[in-house]
Amino acid sequence: MIRKAFLMTLRPGVQEEYERRHNPIWPELRDVLKSHGVSNYSIFLDRRRDELFAYAEVESEELWQRIAATDACRRWWSHMRELMLTNPDDSPVALPLDEVFHLD
Repeated sequence: MIRKAFLMTLRPGVQEEYERRHNPIWPELRDVLKSHGVSNYSIFLDRRRDELFAYAEVESEELWQRIAATDACRRWWSHMRELMLTNPDDSPVALPLDEVFHLD
C-alpha cells in the first residue's frame, strides 16, 4: 500500500459548489477508484486559502495512473474544471507531497 498526498487549488467563491459536487461523488467514479485499488481517500479544504489537501492509499502507482484514462475520471475532470485550477487535459493541478513522517 502506498500513501499519496497532494495539494490542489479552488477558484475563488466555489467552495460550497465543490463540496456539493462531492456529496456524494458519482457512483461510477467511486467504483473506478475502488476497482483501481484506491482506499481511505479524503480531501480536506483550507477555507481561508481555497486550498485542498488530498490523501489516498493506493495499491500501486500503476493502477493509480490508469484511473486518468477512464471515462468516468475524464468526465469528472470536465465536470470540475470550472471550480479548480486545471491542466490542459482538465486534470486538476496537483502538487504532490512527500511523506516525511508516519505513525501506525
